[in-house]
Amino acid sequence: MSDKNGTPEKPSVEELRAEIKLTRAELGETVQALTAKADVKARAREQVEQTKQRAKDQVEHTRQMVMHQAAEAAEKVRSRVRAATEPQDGTPDVREQTGSVPVSLIVAGVVAIAGIILIVRGRRR
Repeated sequence: MSDKNGTPEKPSVEELRAEIKLTRAELGETVQALTAKADVKARAREQVEQTKQRAKDQVEHTRQMVMHQAAEAAEKVRSRVRAATEPQDGTPDVREQTGSVPVSLIVAGVVAIAGIILIVRGRRR
């Protein structure tokens, strides 16, 4: 009688089981897709950690460069101080008179080194 009304026949038990199995598989795929989308926080945390590490590496590299350049600058200042304080035309050495380097030369060297460090740091920004 249902064939005559145009309504489809009721599915068999095997057809229902196959449909349930297909629906479960589709549902599993949907859950996996949603899980991947929901895992944005974990991916964002990982990206933040990578960025932090890159920043730390760059800071360390810059620090080493500044220290190296400061050491070079200090050596230049020392050599210039030595050249400026060496006795010329028979005058006694200032260091021999006082037993140490004059304070004004030390202050000038420190100021020069600080200036070089500030210039190098300013160029990095």
